[in-house]
Amino acid sequence: MFSVESVTKRYGDLVAVDDLSFRVDRGEVVGFLGPNGAGKTTTMRMLTGTLEPDAGEILFEGAPIALDLRKAKSRVGYLPESNPLYEEMFAAEYLGYVAELRGMDLADSRRAIASAVEETGVGEVFFRPIGELSRGYRQRVGLAAAILHQPEILILDEPTEGLDPNQRVEIRRLVAELGKERTVLLCTHVMQEVEATCSRLVILNRGKLVAQGSVQELLATRSGRARYVVEAEGEGVSEGLAALPGVEAQESTLLEGRTRVQLEGGGDQELRPEIFALARDRGWTLWELHRERASLEDVFRQLTSEREEVGR
Repeated sequence: MFSVESVTKRYGDLVAVDDLSFRVDRGEVVGFLGPNGAGKTTTMRMLTGTLEPDAGEILFEGAPIALDLRKAKSRVGYLPESNPLYEEMFAAEYLGYVAELRGMDLADSRRAIASAVEETGVGEVFFRPIGELSRGYRQRVGLAAAILHQPEILILDEPTEGLDPNQRVEIRRLVAELGKERTVLLCTHVMQEVEATCSRLVILNRGKLVAQGSVQELLATRSGRARYVVEAEGEGVSEGLAALPGVEAQESTLLEGRTRVQLEGGGDQELRPEIFALARDRGWTLWELHRERASLEDVFRQLTSEREEVGR
């Protein structure tokens, strides 16, 4: 659907995006991740045609967007992180104003607004001032404005920022529904949203691509050392566990007469049978034993641990 080809963007001496390349296929919902200052917002602004790259190209279906920037912009819907809205306007007025800016005539405007209102569920607040709406409904109004012109590509920058847990779930569900009909690039720091809605991830750090792939692929290739939690009652628990082959690190705490140990083992070696056998042989009472699943947050920290502040 679109591709970023060896794109670089500088602000003076600051390299915000550095020789970046990735592609997004039609119908994908792709998570766009990276620490603050990784170059995500700059990249999204180049995808919307707001900024021009200093080097490289943005392509829509193989054609550079610079050849017809007006047409390229008409294919993209963008919800920026700040979600700028005119609070004195009614939601209906605001959507009508956006339709006018998009060059729609009255009939097209009415059809487009009706469709966007139905998709985003803002009918209940359609005739209320935006300044009186909850943060969740404001995000919905912003989403309605972003899809008003029926874009093929939807770019969302932190759509759930500042929302309470219930509102986050609702917006997450809405994004998943919108993604059924469009190609979506979703920028967020909330890993639950990524796992719930995204088919693939693109991760940046310091303006460069550091990884891309499905959640499962990244977890499989970047999970690192296996981690275990053991809680046992008996003598020499910490010392006995530390002596097991393959144990590389551990942290112990005392809890109501029991010893709780967090272990790290190298590679794919499975330590639970050996831990269970050791507990049986030493006469320990085993209260807890489980292997922790590698999380997307762990993978993200691994990939971006050498972060450095750069401009967005």
